[in-house]
Amino acid sequence: MGLRPGTACWFELLVPRADLARTLARLAETQTVELETEQRPDRPFELPGLTAAVAEFNDLERRLSGWWPEGQLPSLDRSMDPVAAMEDALARLRVWAAEAEPLIDQAERHETELARLDELDRLVAGDNPALPAFERLAEAGPWLAARLYRLPPDSQPDDWPASILTQFLVDADGQRYVLAVGPDDAVSRLDERMTAIKARRLMMPAWLPDEPQAARNALAERRAQAEQARRQVGERIAELHERHQIAPALGVMALMQWFAGHAPALPMTEHFVLVTGWCSDPDGAELDRVLAESNVEHVLRRADPPAGLDVPVIMRNPRWAKPFEIFANLLGTPGSTEVDPSRLLAVITPLMFGFMFGDVGQGAVLLGLGLWLRKRIPVFALLVPFGAAAIVFGFLFGSIFANEHLIPALWMHPIDHPTTIMAIAVGFGVCVIATGLLFDALRCLWRGAGLHWLATRAGLVLAYFGILGALLRPELLNLAWLGFAWFVLGSVGVAERQRLMELPKALGELLEGMLQLLVNTISFVRVGAFALAHAGLSAAVFGMADAAGGGLAGLIVIILGNAIVIALEGLIVGIQTTRLMLFEFFIRFLTAEGRRFKPLTGPGAVFRPTGRSST
Repeated sequence: MGLRPGTACWFELLVPRADLARTLARLAETQTVELETEQRPDRPFELPGLTAAVAEFNDLERRLSGWWPEGQLPSLDRSMDPVAAMEDALARLRVWAAEAEPLIDQAERHETELARLDELDRLVAGDNPALPAFERLAEAGPWLAARLYRLPPDSQPDDWPASILTQFLVDADGQRYVLAVGPDDAVSRLDERMTAIKARRLMMPAWLPDEPQAARNALAERRAQAEQARRQVGERIAELHERHQIAPALGVMALMQWFAGHAPALPMTEHFVLVTGWCSDPDGAELDRVLAESNVEHVLRRADPPAGLDVPVIMRNPRWAKPFEIFANLLGTPGSTEVDPSRLLAVITPLMFGFMFGDVGQGAVLLGLGLWLRKRIPVFALLVPFGAAAIVFGFLFGSIFANEHLIPALWMHPIDHPTTIMAIAVGFGVCVIATGLLFDALRCLWRGAGLHWLATRAGLVLAYFGILGALLRPELLNLAWLGFAWFVLGSVGVAERQRLMELPKALGELLEGMLQLLVNTISFVRVGAFALAHAGLSAAVFGMADAAGGGLAGLIVIILGNAIVIALEGLIVGIQTTRLMLFEFFIRFLTAEGRRFKPLTGPGAVFRPTGRSST
């Protein structure tokens, strides 16, 4: 039935060092390999100089990546010595950086000048009575000083010193500025005050005329000069890219970064590399095929994994059960000796949701949303089976968009049979908990503790069913007493020492275990309660529609009511379904102690052009 998760297989692959990059890239394409190094101190580890080279490259990337072109990954169809390629690429980048940094400083100064001209252009275009005479103000001194500040949003500075004259300006975007003129010492104190409110000082443009048209002409001329200078610097930087082959060098270093992140410590000699890790392909056929197609000389061996390594777990579920893995993943990953409940959840969670949310129309809305959103947001794929189940129960309960009079109920109207609904909910809960107890037995069997479970927890299961059976036939309570004795005596019997001291512990575990089982069972009453609540809300929606007088007003009430029920109750029912699975079902058998298989990903395209170096 596929209840037990699979485990990955250990492999060892010996390849020439020159083919390492090509081999790892091809392994990544299969999505069936996870690298893990078998730590063996008798062999040299990692590409020589990899750590230092990547650290130096990361520093260059932090400072200069905004001026780099898009990297070009090296062709992996041919052999490449990764150490030699890394050293050559880093040497090219060093030389490029030494020649390009002075040019980058010039380009950044031109960009700063262009940003300043843009700000002045907006200021000139603002709704101001007159522009200040910047040419004269810039020459103020030595007793007088002038400042132009850009004010932060929502600031309202007032109480200006009497010795300082101010003029407020506004640019084309509504940004406020203030021009301040006064004695030099008073203006210096004003600098401190403006800094405190986070105002920014602008340099006074001595070349800017105070007549608007002349000012715009001067700004346009300055901008053309700055853009031409910036373009010339960009062309010189682009020439350096070509001269030093920076795009291929960046691709090689991107590959080295990938090595450092995915394969930093592979056993290596002067000529060969041992690639080790896990493969999700049971027979390794995909691995053999890819290596053969790549024409890589290799030796592949499958073996038992080294002691002490945590074997990854592989969830091998069919496509229809994949979305339901999310429930177990909320706790972690099922271990290799635990049950993967995803296939069973694909049946019981839609049944539970549909029972609590039975309505043909509302279920169709959820189904449509699931089909629309499942590719954008994978978790919404659950709405497809949940909505379909709601449609089925909608026909059984005779409800369509909260109206219980349009179609006949193929089974019953929940609001008319509350006791039956509650009994069905509890009976469903008993089945779910019994399944959890069965899964616990399977877990113990897979771990080699089947006899221990039979000697102890089997008595707890017998007592549970004895108590439930006594509700129908009182004489079945004797099974509960038998189960109590079974559990206590079995726990004492399997104890390795101090068996008499085990007796009070067994009694305590018996009491706790039985209370948990009974409380877990009663928790499923909420399934019936929400089914009745949904029917009650449906009746309330049409009751309010009738109170609104019918017609258009009534239609609006029905539409809004259904929207509220779908959004609010749909969310609550989904949360309750998740809660019952986590705390009433999973608690019986799932500890989620496994480690999920994480396939190797390829280096991909790391660098993207910014456009700064060529504009």
